[in-house]
Amino acid sequence: MPKQIKWKVASVWFAFLFMVFLFNGKVSGQNKKLSATEAKAHIGENATVCGRVVSARYATASRGKPTFLNFDREYPHEVFTIVIWGENREKFGNPEEKYRNQEICVSGRITEYRGLPEVVASDPTQITIDAK
Repeated sequence: MPKQIKWKVASVWFAFLFMVFLFNGKVSGQNKKLSATEAKAHIGENATVCGRVVSARYATASRGKPTFLNFDREYPHEVFTIVIWGENREKFGNPEEKYRNQEICVSGRITEYRGLPEVVASDPTQITIDAK
């Protein structure tokens, strides 16, 4: 087999393996199911975080009019927070009432704000009620 053809075959094979690796990494990252306390160790990752919403607040006077859903412990001692910005709020109805005292899961990229993990939810499909 000529050297040029071997190189092309090797390049195609390498590209295929690289795409499989990338796809597998994305899928496995999104399948991670974490507790609220585990989320802090996974900042920057896409995952599903589950916990009980023990306090919730619609901050109408704050910039961006966020809604905060706090897991496991009440504000200001929350373990994890879901943030729903005002621009997306109507998609969720009244999330501070709908999800309060519910076991729920949220999927998305875990970020950190003031040392605490959070996920910004912009679509209701990111949140599911956890049947356990």
